[in-house]
Amino acid sequence: MSMHQTVPVDGGLDYPKHYLDSLSMIERLHRLLLDVIKDEFERLGVLEINAVQALLLFNIADNEVTAGELRSRGYYQGSNVSYNLKKLVDMGFMHHQRCEIDRRSVRVRLTEKGRHVHHVVSDLFQRHSDALMQDPVLGGDKIMTLNEQLGRVERFWSDQIRYIY
Repeated sequence: MSMHQTVPVDGGLDYPKHYLDSLSMIERLHRLLLDVIKDEFERLGVLEINAVQALLLFNIADNEVTAGELRSRGYYQGSNVSYNLKKLVDMGFMHHQRCEIDRRSVRVRLTEKGRHVHHVVSDLFQRHSDALMQDPVLGGDKIMTLNEQLGRVERFWSDQIRYIY
């Protein structure tokens, strides 16, 4: 039986199909988020930074972190973290400085230019939040239920990585 040929379980519910649908939706949502950010920067005429880099700057905010902490704190989800950090430093969006204790480690923080990008993304997300608050499906406390469910999926996947070989 292939991954897409499923047997209905749980009273006729085709659970494997719904799980695969959820996985596809999560992937699409991430790509759409990046497209929304890209569109906002294109609308503003800011073309030197890509959406992944803008989201990284948004997530760092006022923190000073090492490259390793970017992933462990959830600030950066992609690959090529070193490439993106170097580009952001070279373009003047971030400062970098070698750690005094561990000279192999580099700490990064936003420049004024990087803080501007952070504010653009923050304003975009605030507008979205204001609009969604009025939505009958996700408005009010309904988004908290969505977050709880997504958090459960995240914990399930984390457990799979930690405990299943």
